[in-house]
Amino acid sequence: MGNSYAGQLRTTRFEEVLHNSIEASLRSNTVVPRPVFSQLFLETEQPLAHDGRTENDDEDEEVGSESNSPPIPYQMKPPPEGCCTVNGFCQAAKDLRLSSVGSDPLDVPAGFMLVGVKSPSLPETLLVCAVDRRFLPDERGHDALLGFLGNCIGCGEKGFRYFTEFSNHINLKLSTQPKKQKHLKYHLCRNDQNVLVKGPPICWRGHDGRMRQMGSSLSEAHVTSDEQLPNTALTHPPHTPASYTAGSNVDLIGLPQKPQVPHSQTNGNHVVPSNAEPVSNQSRPGRPSAKGCHANAGPPKKRHKGWYPESSANSQSESTVKTPASSSALSTMSVSSVLTNGARSEIAAPLSLLQGSSLIPLSPSGLSVTIPDQLLHTCRLRPVIFKGHGSLPQLTGNADGVLLSSLLQSCYLSSQTLPTVYQHYGPSPIQPLSAEMQILLTVYYLVQLGPDQVPLVEDLEQIFMRSWRESHLSEIRQYQQPQTPGSQGRQYGIETTSTLPGLLQHLSLPPQSQQPLTPSQLPWLAQLAASSCGEGVVVLGENIGSLAQGLQQMLSRLMEGRLENTNYVVIIVTAAGQETQSCVVVTGRHQCRALAESMFSPKEGLKEINHQLSTGIAQELIQYCNSQEDGDLDSLLDGATVDSSEPSPLSSSQESTEERCLKTTHSPKDTNSPVGSHAQSSKDLPSPSSPKDTCSEYSVQWREVRPIQLAVARKLLSHVCAIADSSTQNLDLGSFDRVSFLILVPSSEVTFQQTVLHLWNSGVLQELGGSDQECVSQREAERYVVKLDQSAQARIDSLTQEAQSNSYTLYILVHDHAHCDIKSASHSSSDSGLGLVDQLLNSRQVRDTPNILILHVTSFPFALQTQFTRISPYNEIHWPSAFSNDVDLYHEKTRYFGVSELLESTRSGSSLPLMRHDSSFESMASALEERFPKLHSAVIRTTVLIQQYCIALMAASGRVGSSHNLHKHTSVETLEIVQSLLTASQQCPAHHGHMVLLRIPSLALAAWAHRRLSRVRRQLGLEESFEIILGNPSHALNIGQSFTNQIKTWLKIQDADWVPQTYLELEALPCILILSGAETLGESLPRSLKYCDLRVISYSYLQRTTLEQELGLAAYLVRAESRAPHNLGPGSDLLESDAEKLSSTDNEEEEGQENGESPLSFSQQLQSCPDSAASDPFSTQSTTSPNVPKKGAVDTIQPPLHSQTQSFQNPQATINPTQVHSHSPALPISQLQPLPQIQAQNQSLSQTNSQTHPQTLPQQQSLSQMPVSRPLPAAQSRPQQSKSTSSGSSSPRASSPNHTCSWARGVSRPPSVLLPRALYDIITASDSSGLPRCTSFLPHMSVTWASSFRPLLSKMMTCTEQSLYYRQWTVPRSYHMDSSNRTEGRSDNFHPRRLLLSGPPQVGKTGAYLHFLGILSRMLIRLMEVDIYNEEDIYYNVKAEGVLYHPLNSSWPNPGTMKTMPFDYTIHDPKYDDISSVYCPGFTPSFEGHPVRQEDVYLRRRTSRIKLSKYAAYNTYHHCEQCHQYLGFNPRYQMYESTLRAFTFTHLLLGEEIQLYFIIPKSKEHYFSFSQAGGQLESMRLPLTSDWSPDCIKSPIFTPTTGRHEHGLFNLYHAMDGASHLHILVVKEYEMAVYKKYWPNHIMLVLPTVFNGAGIGAAHFLIKELSYHNLELERSRRLEGGGPTEDVWPFIILADDSCVMWNAVDLDAHNGSVEHAVSLKQILQHMEACPELAHYGLCGIRKWSSRGLTGNKQREPFSRGHLHDFLLLNVDRSQNVQYDQNRFTCHDVDFTLRLHSAGLLVCRFNSFSVMKKQIAIGGYKTFIIKTKTTDVPTSVGPSQYICAPDSKHLFLATPAQLLLEKYLQHTRQKLFPLSTKNYTHPVLSVDCYLNLGPEVTVCFVSSRPHSVNISTTGMLFSGLLLCFADSFVTPGFLKEFTFLKGATLCVISADRSSLRQTVGRLELEEQWRFRLSDEFQTANAKEDRPLFFLTGKHI
Repeated sequence: MGNSYAGQLRTTRFEEVLHNSIEASLRSNTVVPRPVFSQLFLETEQPLAHDGRTENDDEDEEVGSESNSPPIPYQMKPPPEGCCTVNGFCQAAKDLRLSSVGSDPLDVPAGFMLVGVKSPSLPETLLVCAVDRRFLPDERGHDALLGFLGNCIGCGEKGFRYFTEFSNHINLKLSTQPKKQKHLKYHLCRNDQNVLVKGPPICWRGHDGRMRQMGSSLSEAHVTSDEQLPNTALTHPPHTPASYTAGSNVDLIGLPQKPQVPHSQTNGNHVVPSNAEPVSNQSRPGRPSAKGCHANAGPPKKRHKGWYPESSANSQSESTVKTPASSSALSTMSVSSVLTNGARSEIAAPLSLLQGSSLIPLSPSGLSVTIPDQLLHTCRLRPVIFKGHGSLPQLTGNADGVLLSSLLQSCYLSSQTLPTVYQHYGPSPIQPLSAEMQILLTVYYLVQLGPDQVPLVEDLEQIFMRSWRESHLSEIRQYQQPQTPGSQGRQYGIETTSTLPGLLQHLSLPPQSQQPLTPSQLPWLAQLAASSCGEGVVVLGENIGSLAQGLQQMLSRLMEGRLENTNYVVIIVTAAGQETQSCVVVTGRHQCRALAESMFSPKEGLKEINHQLSTGIAQELIQYCNSQEDGDLDSLLDGATVDSSEPSPLSSSQESTEERCLKTTHSPKDTNSPVGSHAQSSKDLPSPSSPKDTCSEYSVQWREVRPIQLAVARKLLSHVCAIADSSTQNLDLGSFDRVSFLILVPSSEVTFQQTVLHLWNSGVLQELGGSDQECVSQREAERYVVKLDQSAQARIDSLTQEAQSNSYTLYILVHDHAHCDIKSASHSSSDSGLGLVDQLLNSRQVRDTPNILILHVTSFPFALQTQFTRISPYNEIHWPSAFSNDVDLYHEKTRYFGVSELLESTRSGSSLPLMRHDSSFESMASALEERFPKLHSAVIRTTVLIQQYCIALMAASGRVGSSHNLHKHTSVETLEIVQSLLTASQQCPAHHGHMVLLRIPSLALAAWAHRRLSRVRRQLGLEESFEIILGNPSHALNIGQSFTNQIKTWLKIQDADWVPQTYLELEALPCILILSGAETLGESLPRSLKYCDLRVISYSYLQRTTLEQELGLAAYLVRAESRAPHNLGPGSDLLESDAEKLSSTDNEEEEGQENGESPLSFSQQLQSCPDSAASDPFSTQSTTSPNVPKKGAVDTIQPPLHSQTQSFQNPQATINPTQVHSHSPALPISQLQPLPQIQAQNQSLSQTNSQTHPQTLPQQQSLSQMPVSRPLPAAQSRPQQSKSTSSGSSSPRASSPNHTCSWARGVSRPPSVLLPRALYDIITASDSSGLPRCTSFLPHMSVTWASSFRPLLSKMMTCTEQSLYYRQWTVPRSYHMDSSNRTEGRSDNFHPRRLLLSGPPQVGKTGAYLHFLGILSRMLIRLMEVDIYNEEDIYYNVKAEGVLYHPLNSSWPNPGTMKTMPFDYTIHDPKYDDISSVYCPGFTPSFEGHPVRQEDVYLRRRTSRIKLSKYAAYNTYHHCEQCHQYLGFNPRYQMYESTLRAFTFTHLLLGEEIQLYFIIPKSKEHYFSFSQAGGQLESMRLPLTSDWSPDCIKSPIFTPTTGRHEHGLFNLYHAMDGASHLHILVVKEYEMAVYKKYWPNHIMLVLPTVFNGAGIGAAHFLIKELSYHNLELERSRRLEGGGPTEDVWPFIILADDSCVMWNAVDLDAHNGSVEHAVSLKQILQHMEACPELAHYGLCGIRKWSSRGLTGNKQREPFSRGHLHDFLLLNVDRSQNVQYDQNRFTCHDVDFTLRLHSAGLLVCRFNSFSVMKKQIAIGGYKTFIIKTKTTDVPTSVGPSQYICAPDSKHLFLATPAQLLLEKYLQHTRQKLFPLSTKNYTHPVLSVDCYLNLGPEVTVCFVSSRPHSVNISTTGMLFSGLLLCFADSFVTPGFLKEFTFLKGATLCVISADRSSLRQTVGRLELEEQWRFRLSDEFQTANAKEDRPLFFLTGKHI
């Protein structure tokens, strides 16, 4: 054939070879199909280079190259000498860059236009030039003259006649031949600011057809999305806005001439779309012009590189068309969102709405199409026309006869908008799909669809996506490395390995670089693909000159009946010189109906149904259904009437009355079940009050808080605390003292009442306080629940006003079922009831109130998880999985069975699926849908369903003669439901039964169904057998009085006026509940629900939310103890590999199938129709053994696994006739016989299969996955048994078969769900990720996909990752309430106090959030309370206080009187009950009363919970408005600056100069004085004694602290009542930074480095000595100023960091002394005002105790004794008494004793007390004793604290002083054996007090001259303790004391040398005996300076 016109095949034989060859390739199963065109055209010419790329894959390749050799680099002419060669400048050195000259005025000659030139060296900008417009194409790519004429706008040079010359002049520096088509890229235009900007691309068309063949090699085709014209219409491409409704102008959205192609879903084998045109309003580049395009689809001439056998167009045509001969393999692949789905109602409308509108463009040729008038009548369908590429012609004539939709067009557009990740790299080889490829893929997709399947847009998008990915694998991998900015969490990039379901998984893809598909080839390939499915898809592509011609031809064929078996007609126009155009016309009756109805949203569909009912169109249908072969149904009913008082048999006039009612049932207020109809009690039923009729198995338990609910409540609480703990100041939990709440529920009376019921039973109202008085009844609880109707506005306003006036109350707004109303208030009418949530909860008033927190609760959070969501992903709480690998994590008594488990039951081959469809019903409904094409399918299906129920009632009641063959007019499923309903209540003595749910969304249809069923029930005399309830969201529940009485008897309710108000209260009531409403509104159903009949819901429900919402009705909590272990099914590990993994719903529940069945029960359930029930439906016989079936049970055979699989694979396989008959609706049930012997076999087989194949992954192909040909009865195939059978109530079905109560058996098994066949197929199909196909649906009708280039949800995603997925890939529509939630310059606009709780339906979310409210209230109370040490004083002697030294009402102590009071040496502080008591004459302690405590004593001391007063001190967690400036820690304020100031002073005891550091905030510098010269810190300013101010405290407050930067109570703002005070934190050097971070506005004194390991003694020592030094400096400063030095205030306050509140004794109270909270300011000002205060060395207050004043009402108001925790120290008088800097424990006891011995007055103000908070973190007690070798704390006993000098011992990394103190405390019996429990012979301790343990008494004496000591005359001491004895201790002093024989001496020194010197100086060897073994040291290394001590015995 050579090169000449190889494509023009003239012989018939060759055309036949071509066709057969391609078809064989299509049917081939090989991975890479055999190249077809290689047999027809040129031989192979080495298509691939070694690197796997085609040789023409180079972007810069010469287009016109004559050979296939690699391209020769273009040799550019060298520039002239001296000219400019800078990129972006011309050779005259003038700037040409758009960014530089855009604002300059440019001279453009007439006829010229400014054009942007793309320079390869400057990808970020364009070069500007002027080009003659004659040489540029128009907007359609036409009329461009050959050649070039351009001017340089830089230097002004004109007349460049060759583009090569011009490219040299502007320094393009190209490596390929300059072509104007390649480099003249964009038109340039000026914006509103008169700045030149990039405009639309220039739409070049290829010449000689070459650009079609070059793949991605042509740079013209490399148009990335950043080069597209900005077009707001493309913001949300998958769903065109309302302006693009039917007939809208395609030009407006940027694809004027693109062929319109429908969705294809086969493999993505396509050409590299090099001609991927930009989405703009210009024609697309790369199209062949009329001049060079061949009329045939043959190959180009050899000079244009002949086609390779594997070139793109050829191999694509082979591989992509390769589909199985039968499309049945794809019947399982029903995909999401029907080509028009409820969410997309705006994209399609009847043409009549737009007739004559200017939006309907004329086709280019000006033709129009006339719609025949009799189209609907003749064809019995209304075709749906999907716009594809190009403009549709104007439609005239009967415009109502067709429907138009632009959904397909929007799908094409969205798939051409590349992801933004590819826009950041300039020119790229990554291009979108070509129009031809889209059309061809659409044809393949339509070919795959089954005869009853409806095209779904998500499928087509995924097909385009995969096809595009496969052609750009290498490029995508290149761009996958960088992540897109702004994305959160996991980056859900494009997955290159995922596959599409069904056929796509085995269709192969061509090599990635192939030549493009040409328009002339498209009709061939499309027709070839369509030929594989017979007449199912017809392609009109040959001899079609325009879309108008194609549509007219299609209509003619349709009217002539030639498209009777055709479902889709694809019209393709590929005329020469024009853009490829296309459209798809749907002509299948089923598809047209489904698509037309799915164009409605659910609410719009209900309006259409109401319209049809109100206009009487449905009368003919009802009359037709009413007439049966055996006679009129009403006549049969009349014969069955048992009540003679009833009206005459139903006549035609009565039927017409019913039909009249059907027309007027818009408001079903009058259609509720009449109470009077149930007034008479049935004669058959015994009185329910009879004792013998009680059921022992019945129990109703209102849900207690389950463990998992408690866990969720705690998660909610932790999220609230996280908000409060963040630094954003959005929630101040510490400022709230109580919780109030309001629960918002949808406008459903039942939901409202059930929420009230849950609230009342939860006890939350009682827990929140005040409810005992306020909520005395359940009715009172209703004021906490609000229905979202028009009355809600006032309630929200009232709450907002209350919240603003009660700032100390936290208000929780709980928005339950938050998915129900998310419409924007601006897009909602006031009477629609929608938009209220937006109006109320999103109002500025609610949003900005700081004490209102909003909690959204929903089972379907998807619509709240968009790009503009108001809820932070960190504020989402997902319901946790209760099971992990079948391990119960929460020990639940119940196990949740939800949508995931329902789906899993369909995959289990060993048991009857709980979710199934009814083929008999589908066949009846389909036949009527064809007969009545004008009626909505919901009307038809509802009529058929109710008719089936009526016939089933007649058949099962036995009241109609057996001669009437009624069974063939109903289905097996319906009959079994009715039989089970009727027989269940007869098997229980109390007549317990179960519920059957009929879901009929239309209120009018539901009201008609209720009347119809009620009339049939009445005429059959079954009024007392079961109730029929109409569930109307807007009306209260209404049931008959007799049934109300039954429920009251069961529940033992005595209230005569009680009526059930919720469905939950209908537990065990036999009833049919007809649930109406466009969507369910959160109504919970009782556990007695057995059947959930959803056969009426339609294609309007194809969004994930609505689908899962309907399926959620069957969600169930199964008793966990009855779950059979073998019934896990494959779901446990298959779908739940991790406890956090995502399932098919939004919950994280485990996926195990749990049906609550015994190993035998499921096989027993395969029986369906009790044969004796037809004649004796009320038979109450029951089985006596679980293995013996009931008499009336007909059981079917479960074949062995291999035979079952074989039968599944071959629908024509031989089937047991008994099986066929047992399920054939054509046979009366009375003819069916039981097979008991087979059932026993079946049981054992089921048990074996379920145990040996628990993880069976291959799912046997069920009938629902196979094509069902219409002529065959649906019940003739074996697999149908699993779909149309269920367990009858007359067979044992629970794990305990001995149950006689049907209800008791039923609670162990979830309800069965019946679905429409179409939805069943969609729901049970899985996508490539293994998730149910419905998860890839549009999540909600109010959102849209952000891009078609989105990945599928992954099976391994957690709920959090799923949320991030929707947040990245969905955008709210304009009528979504979040659509306005965007702020410029911010990546998010989250509301800080908004939480989202999501969990599966019916799982217990209400109980969880109610419990959350309770624990939140408890936590707030807990936050307002603190644990206060509440301990009585120890060793308190009442007798000692018999004398009062001061009057009780004395305000201040008298120094003279105080000197006469004896000093109380006894330590009374309870924290010191484990230390040595101080000897005091006349006092004997009780050693037994105070057991020894361990080191963690402070954790176990007695505390009391006390509510914080308004004068409390706070830690860092407290935030309030008043504290902001005080704390200086608020992002709204600038962080307070502070400076580090050095301060140096010397002290004799320290031995060297000490340098301290002060951290002083700028705002506190006025408390200090600085040198004028260098600004050095000189001193801290002190007030004068005479100064006084009511708002000022004179004494500086020092608080030493360690380890408590968060928990220390340093916020004294409220304690000081706002008074000015100087507060200094004393911190260790290593903690300086963290304290400064938490307390930036506090002054800090940083201890020297040497004190990092020191104890509290060192801190107090340094504070006191520094204060005295500062006092001296201040006196010097005063002296320099001429003032008296004595006037400087000498007092400081030493406060513990745990002092929280202060109290004062009220002496004026009538009831005696009463304490009340006072401010610290009041106490300090009172003490500072004390007369003669300077006489006191130390003052303090007592520690609070609840019994502090109860022991003695006449307690002395002032006392002398030990002081602790809160001290007022006179640093002047106590100058010579220092704290012991080495001490770790008991330092305050030691200091007080020495202070008293020095003669200074110590006074305690007993009228004041301090409360100390228990803080278990940090503090000076937390010293860990650890070894030197490791940092890990080890268990070291006290005996290891010391060792012998120079011995090998385990050294400890602990200060020596601490080791010594601990050793002395714990080894008292060893060290001082004579002193143990010997109070009269204490240990003499000289000049210091050390703790020797609680059983040892210490007698303190001072060696200082003139010191005050107790009289020791006549005392015998049991020991002597000398610790660092100084020169005041002399031998003579020691000889004044007498010791017992054998008394112990302990001498402590800093080293061995001083130890020996002390022994020698004090002449101790004279009276004491020493041994070498009695010398010890602390277990410290030498470098750690151990302490040494020597022990001896008294001689």
